[in-house]
Amino acid sequence: MSTNLPTAPEAEFAGRIALVTGGASGIGLALSRRLAAGGATVVVADHNEASAHEAVAELEATGARAAAVALDVTDPVSVEAGVRYTVDTFGALHLAVNNAGIGGPSRPTGEYGIEDWDKVVATNLSGVFYSLRFELPAILAAGGGAVVNMSSILGTNGFAGSPAYVAAKHGVVGLTKTAALEYADRNIRINAVGPGFIDTPLLRDTDAPARDHLISLHPAGRLGTSEEVAELTAFLLSDRASFIHGSYHLVDGGYSAS
Repeated sequence: MSTNLPTAPEAEFAGRIALVTGGASGIGLALSRRLAAGGATVVVADHNEASAHEAVAELEATGARAAAVALDVTDPVSVEAGVRYTVDTFGALHLAVNNAGIGGPSRPTGEYGIEDWDKVVATNLSGVFYSLRFELPAILAAGGGAVVNMSSILGTNGFAGSPAYVAAKHGVVGLTKTAALEYADRNIRINAVGPGFIDTPLLRDTDAPARDHLISLHPAGRLGTSEEVAELTAFLLSDRASFIHGSYHLVDGGYSAS
């Protein structure tokens, strides 16, 4: 089946400033491209500053307005500085995608390393909280906007060997719902997206049997694409989703239905 996606409405995000964490590679890069294609000014925030600048050069080559900032989501000082840079550079913040995340090692819960647990939870859950903590006041100051937090299909399912990742992604869903309740009447919509297994460079490096197993978990018979995740995310950030608050939307090829 074709995975070609519709052309982005060129002006749907015109005049809006967007911040994308983990925005320089994989799903994050697809998100940065999609928002720029919709007319947003995009701040690509990534722990890899060189990759962030490369992404910005690509966006600017298409005529988009963009900027790069080094950002470590596990460090609230770094997150605060990234949000401040966005506002100082472009005058406001309207849209945010809290996408930065890591996988972590595969170990049973009773054998999982304490340091590994702390690292995964710090990135995938605390990093989303830190981002919201500093983004929401900035979005309020701009008069409102929208946020999407990147969870996972494992925000609703378990997965043997990934206790930290699963716990963190479940936590992102709960945090999203709570923040959405707090800000729904303040003109900020907050939602979450749960991708299935996506065909990113990381998964392309897995061996054929492991990749085939992951594909078999999806009734659609394939892995998803970063662009498919970005398209759903763009919809949730857009005015087309104006009555959607605190929802958790799966883009998983039927994974959760099986």
